Amino acid sequence: MTKLDLESLTQSILRGMYPDVTSYEIDTLAAETAASMATQHVLYARLAARILVSLNQRYTSRTFSQAMKVLNDETNYINPEIVDIVRRRGDEINERICDERDLEITYFGFKTLERSYLLKADDGRILERPQYLFMRVALGIHCAGRSSSMMSEEEENKCLQAAFETYDLMSEGYFTHASPTLFHSGTTHPQLSSCFLIQMSDDSISGIYDTLKRCAVISKAAGGIGLSVHNIRARGSPIRGTRGVSNGLVPMLRVYDVTSRYVDQGGGKRPGAFAVYIEPWHGDIFDVLNLKKNHGKEEQRARDLFYGLWIPDLFMQRVEDDEVWSLMCPSLCPGLAECHGEEFEELYEKYEREGRYTRQVRAREVWSAILESQIETGTPYMLFKDAANKKSNQKNLGTIQCSNLCTEIIQYTDEEEVAVCNLASICLPKFVVSDRGTYGSVDPDSGRAYFDHEALHKTTKTITRNLNRIIDINSYPIPGAKTSNQRHRPIGLGVSGLADAFIRLGLPFTCDKAKELNEAIFETIYHAALEASIELAEEEGHYETFIGSPASKGEFQFDMWGIRADTLPSKRIKNGEAFLGKYPEAYQAEGYDWEKLRDSMVKNGMRNSLLLAPMPTASTSQILGVNECFEPFSSNLYVRRVKAGEFIMANPHLLQDLTDRGLWTPEVRNQLMRDGGSVANIDAVPSRLKEIYKTVWEIKMKIIIDMASDRGKFIDQSQSLNLFIADPTTDKLTAMHFYAWKKGLKTGMYYLRTKPAVNAIQYTVEKGSVPSNSVPIVDDEDVCMSCQS
Repeated sequence: MTKLDLESLTQSILRGMYPDVTSYEIDTLAAETAASMATQHVLYARLAARILVSLNQRYTSRTFSQAMKVLNDETNYINPEIVDIVRRRGDEINERICDERDLEITYFGFKTLERSYLLKADDGRILERPQYLFMRVALGIHCAGRSSSMMSEEEENKCLQAAFETYDLMSEGYFTHASPTLFHSGTTHPQLSSCFLIQMSDDSISGIYDTLKRCAVISKAAGGIGLSVHNIRARGSPIRGTRGVSNGLVPMLRVYDVTSRYVDQGGGKRPGAFAVYIEPWHGDIFDVLNLKKNHGKEEQRARDLFYGLWIPDLFMQRVEDDEVWSLMCPSLCPGLAECHGEEFEELYEKYEREGRYTRQVRAREVWSAILESQIETGTPYMLFKDAANKKSNQKNLGTIQCSNLCTEIIQYTDEEEVAVCNLASICLPKFVVSDRGTYGSVDPDSGRAYFDHEALHKTTKTITRNLNRIIDINSYPIPGAKTSNQRHRPIGLGVSGLADAFIRLGLPFTCDKAKELNEAIFETIYHAALEASIELAEEEGHYETFIGSPASKGEFQFDMWGIRADTLPSKRIKNGEAFLGKYPEAYQAEGYDWEKLRDSMVKNGMRNSLLLAPMPTASTSQILGVNECFEPFSSNLYVRRVKAGEFIMANPHLLQDLTDRGLWTPEVRNQLMRDGGSVANIDAVPSRLKEIYKTVWEIKMKIIIDMASDRGKFIDQSQSLNLFIADPTTDKLTAMHFYAWKKGLKTGMYYLRTKPAVNAIQYTVEKGSVPSNSVPIVDDEDVCMSCQS
């Protein structure tokens, strides 16, 4: 078989032709046609991508400086400081642009950039290339906010060099900043932050609607929102001012629901997205758990909001012991949301003794309602209040009351401060050194591949400095956000492509070496981010609220988990052993020197109160051409739905491995389709590859939770942990949630992912093949862009 059947490809293109078709439309059709044949051979996907890249380069300016001039002239959207430096030093900047790097972007990566990220003229014409986007973002971070008249030539050169370093790392795919940063960096609207956490102002009409306005303004600026509503009184509670009674949370949340639909994120890039957090003692808990369900009275639903539970340990303990649980109204039982741990338990039990509750039920009745909602809707999210507070470097500020839209940001908020986080994700497979290309696995016993912790450490420090810089140049949508961000200066580092890194190393996701590497990677990221933040503190001073924090007392995140530094991976793994890594030269012999870093942290402080927050990375992972964040592959075959149509796609690593072995045959493709993307029952696939290419549905959630806990000791915020159960039952969910709680996770579950009970849409590769399982559908038009995703 030839690698590409050009005659078949040409005939397919000709069948789509029509009179007066333009050359642009022909190229677009050719790219779509090649993409539709991607399951036949890996080269079709690469051809499709390169057709799109060549088309983009044909219709955009030949240089970056020309593109910025056109954008400024046509849209007036480029930051004047960027316009000025490009005007003066455009030739130097143009020389750093490497257009050939666009050839490494996948077809769907380019389509993602085209849809939402590359800047356009008012008439919809794309005016940027991907490389121009990366340079715009880099210049926006390092050169905006610095007037050229106020900088010496040496200072300007330093800014440019930092921008070039960022550009190179981004354009080569080592990391990406979050979607709002890619949207707005270098523009006249530099709102670069991803996540905002809001506490309801107060339980009054003014407080509720003031908070609604804040949510609307943030959503307009492309921010995702986490909102705590614990302090809003329950249905039936008295209102002294009017001598009436409260309607409770449901009517209020319906107003927020409508607002989330009305106010787009980033000017129409996506509908607004609000996550509402509530503690399970609230008197309206049962009503809130029904709000997202597909059935029931419309006036009792608010389906476009997302819901999260902020769960105290006391509730979990009472569920486990099958005890009574008391529902309370915050107006009658004040202060429950503002405390945690023993203080919460004492206050809660005091109110119980005083009979202040509105109702008592079995704790397991509330638990059953939670599980019923999760089975039907995938939510509410599960976050554990006490773990989130006890293991936070911000616990000196007060009790943290909620997370964000994607459950990875855990920060303090109050009536005046709106917590903010700026995000970026590191592309882990780029740090696998091997003699293989981008796709395909190697034999783990051959010694031909290893993980480069040294490069990861260096890259992480660069990203930390970038995110710290964003705090200072950001355009905040509301004053409370600026106040909070500049006082506490949190940042959020995440990852993408952990599963790809394992595959490139020839490691099954669940093997012991993969688990050890998972832990080692996050130790490296945490150490590097801390080191960079401490260095920044030496240069610029520590963040305002550092004194009194756990870090000021020498506590690292793993200390809060009860883990000793001398047991961490870098101490256990010898440098270069097998494939687990090459460490920075200073740490090759003895592992990371945590005690030296601890002394430096106490002496100099940190510039940033929080550092790590692995987020979902749906759209940015598409741009990078890797699997999302730290998740296993959900399928080895899926349907991707875009405006151009629906395309059957295969896991590129599997496609390469089977092609190399001459095993990618029509029979194998058909069986992969019939089996819903699983290779487990395909006889032609070697057993080693069956282990490597297990999907998440074939992996025990206990292992996924264990790996989340292993890396959790280095994550000072939290992580967007999806859990996957094909056919959920209350017993399975109960076992899973309690295991996550007892493992000490802050986020027990982001979404519950399940398989549909009925296969509504089935696809086959060849006529006559009848699939027994549904093939997953990825809808590119329904991807969240609030964090990374």
